[in-house]
Amino acid sequence: MTDPRITHARHFISRFTVNGVAASDFEDVVGSISHWDEWCAAWSKRAAVHEELGREALAGKHFISAAEHLSRAAVTYHFAKYLFVQDMEQMRAAHAKAVECLDLALPHLDPPGERVLIPYEGKHLVGTLRRPKGVARPPIVLMTMGLDSTKEELLTFETGFLDRGMAILAFDGPGQGEAEYDFPIRYDYENVVGPVIDWLTKRDDIDTDRIGIWGISLGGYYAPRTVAFEKRIKACIANCGPYNWGALWDKLPALTRDAYIRRSHSATPEEAHEKAFTLSLEGVASKIECPLFVIAAGLDKLCPPEDAQKLASEAKGPTTLLVIPDGNHVAHNRFYKYRNQSADWMAEQLSVKA
Repeated sequence: MTDPRITHARHFISRFTVNGVAASDFEDVVGSISHWDEWCAAWSKRAAVHEELGREALAGKHFISAAEHLSRAAVTYHFAKYLFVQDMEQMRAAHAKAVECLDLALPHLDPPGERVLIPYEGKHLVGTLRRPKGVARPPIVLMTMGLDSTKEELLTFETGFLDRGMAILAFDGPGQGEAEYDFPIRYDYENVVGPVIDWLTKRDDIDTDRIGIWGISLGGYYAPRTVAFEKRIKACIANCGPYNWGALWDKLPALTRDAYIRRSHSATPEEAHEKAFTLSLEGVASKIECPLFVIAAGLDKLCPPEDAQKLASEAKGPTTLLVIPDGNHVAHNRFYKYRNQSADWMAEQLSVKA
């Protein structure tokens, strides 16, 4: 009998493929396993195929091919670690390979990327900084991901902003990616983004008077939470985030709850549930004054559309609400109904002629 977690994972296909995983790889890998314990190893094995192709291309100085192969390897390794928190040794090995492959790809992307270290609480947050071609001091969009996503997953999202003349900074915050081992998830995300902006202001190749923020899934909480208090940000996109994470707890899939327990550094499910209630926009959404673009997906079973609608109704600044009735979580299955639209909106807010 197939593990119900694998059955659940079959619903992930639109997320995987829209973010760079080959559809045939998804079908091959998921179809080859029957138990969740096999997930990480099976995906890592497939990712290694792309990594080998990328390294061969690098050796042959075929840099366009290398960037494509290695970025696909990075996102495939990323999905090997995805929600796989029951075996941290396997998870960390897959994660290290995802990071390694992205780092190899970054100089050869179009436009290229830079791995950056941002001082934070005595250590560092790690990010990817990419700047559009031909723009001396572009505005920038800070990219905040969710519970189980990392900077290695965001390349296809980055393109929408880069193509319109905006730089991007995709960084792993507390509980995410390279930061998840040192720092637990925190609810007061303005105290994460604040130091990131402070670091950016020391660069002379970014226009820090024009900063936007984008958040997806749990990042759809982090981003609006941030702009309620961090007024240096001019515009915010929130895609299918929770209004109150704790209130959703009992309806969350077991894999999601397990990941939150681990990434909030909680000792028990009860402790994690209590912490989840701190991730709430109650009394916070009304402090949002900057332009806000909110995306809701009608079929979202993780963060219901009512949460996004509540955020939009309480924000005090100019707000655009885009409801995608046939969208699943984050509307990955209907990406064409919001990616371009939200990127165009951000370009307008940051005074970019796109």
